Amino acid sequence: MANQSGLPLTSQSKGNYILSITIIGVFFFIFGFVTWLNSVLIPFLKIACEKNNFESYFVAFAFYISYFVMAIPSSFVLHKTGFKNGMSLGLLLMALGALIFIPAAYTRMYGLFLTGLFVQGTGLAVLQTASNPYVTILGPLESAAKRISIMGICNKIAGVISPLILGAIVLKGMDRYDKTLLGTMDDLQKNMVLNDLAGRIILPYIIMAVALVILAVLLRFSALPDIDTDKEDQSTSSTNKAKKNVFQFPQLVLGVIAIFVYVGVEVVAVDTIINYGKAQGFSFELAKYFASYTLAAMVLGYIIGIITIPKYLKQDKALMISALLGIVFGVLAIFTAGIHYQTTFSFSLPGFSLVLPFDLSVFFIAMMGLANAIMWPAIWPLAIDGLGRFTKIGSSLLIMGIAGGALLPLLYGRMVDLFSPQQAYWILIPCYLYIFYYALSGHKLRSWK
Repeated sequence: MANQSGLPLTSQSKGNYILSITIIGVFFFIFGFVTWLNSVLIPFLKIACEKNNFESYFVAFAFYISYFVMAIPSSFVLHKTGFKNGMSLGLLLMALGALIFIPAAYTRMYGLFLTGLFVQGTGLAVLQTASNPYVTILGPLESAAKRISIMGICNKIAGVISPLILGAIVLKGMDRYDKTLLGTMDDLQKNMVLNDLAGRIILPYIIMAVALVILAVLLRFSALPDIDTDKEDQSTSSTNKAKKNVFQFPQLVLGVIAIFVYVGVEVVAVDTIINYGKAQGFSFELAKYFASYTLAAMVLGYIIGIITIPKYLKQDKALMISALLGIVFGVLAIFTAGIHYQTTFSFSLPGFSLVLPFDLSVFFIAMMGLANAIMWPAIWPLAIDGLGRFTKIGSSLLIMGIAGGALLPLLYGRMVDLFSPQQAYWILIPCYLYIFYYALSGHKLRSWK
C-alpha cells in the first residue's frame, strides 16, 4: 500500500481502494448533511431569536465566511497533522460547533448560534481542504473527476435528507408562531413559548455531536492511508524544487478563479430558481419544487461523469462541454422567458398524488444543474495537478473560492432590481466563458512567462 510514500493508488489492493473511497464518501455525505441544514435553520432561528429577514441570513454568512477565513489556516494545520489526523480534527471541530447550539438554545442568543455555525464551518473547511485533494491523490489523476463525481452524489443525497429530518423536528407547527400570534402575548408568555421552540434544536445537535465524535475516533484508527504530498514533490516533480510559493502555479491561480465563478453560478441556479418561478407566474406552493429539479439535474450530471470519465471523455474535455452547456442553457433561459409555456404534470397512485409544475425558461435554469455537476470534479484535479508539496496550501486557496457562492447571488439580486429576473441571468454567461477558457487552455499553463 503506497500511501506513506506518496505513490499512486495503482499499487494498492482493490479492497483497500474501495475502503478508502467509502470512508471519503461518508465525509462528503457529512458535508452535504451539515451544509444543507442551513435552509431549515434560517426560518427557525428567525422566529426563535426574533430576527428580521436580513438578520436571519447571517446564518448562511457565518457558515460560509468560515471557508474564506479558515481555509489558509487549515492548510497549516494539515501540514502539521497530516491528512488523516487533520480530518479527525475537522470532525471534532464540527462536534464542538454542534455543542455550542446547546447554550445558544437555552439562552436564545443569536450570536452564540452564529458562533456555533462558524465553528462548524471551520471544521468543514479543514475536512474539505483535506478530503478533496485526498480523493484526487488516492487514484490515477485521469479518473479523479469520476471519483469526485461519486463524492458529489453522496453530498447531494445528504442535502436532500438532512433538511427533511431536521425540518420534521424543529419546523413542525411553526406556522402558528407568526408575529400576529406572538404580538398578542405578554413578554413572559412569549418568552416561555419561544424558549420551548428553541429547545427543539437541542436533541438533534446533541445527537449530531456524538455521531461526529464517534466518526472522528473511527477515522483516527481506520486503515485510511495518510498520503505525504511533501515527499511526493521530491520524487515525482523535480521542476517544483525551484518554486518558492503557490502563486507560481498558473493552473492553480486560474483554477481558484474558476472555482469562484463555478460556485457562484451553481448557487445562483439553485437559490434563485424558486423566486424566478414566482416571477414567471407560479405560486410558491408550486415553485418550491424547482430547486429539486436543479438538484435532480446535478445528480444526473454526476452519473454521466462517472460513466464517461475517463473512459470516453478526459476531464478537461468534460469541463469544456459543461461550460458550453451552461452558456446554451443560460441563453435559452433568458430568451424563452415571457413565452409562458407553462403546464403541470400529475401523478396519481393509490394513496399518493403529486402535481409537478413545468415552465420552459425555468426548465433551462434547472438544466444548469446538469452543466454544473462535473465542474467541481473536473476543476479541482486540473488545478492541483503538479503542485507536489504545495498541494495543501493550493487546496486551501481552492476552498476559499467557495466565496463565489456568497457574492454572485448578491450581484444577481442587484441586477434583478435594476432590470428583471430573466435579464439578471446574463451574469452567468461570462462566468461560463471563463470556465470554458480554463478547460481549453488555462489549466495547461505551468509558467506565467
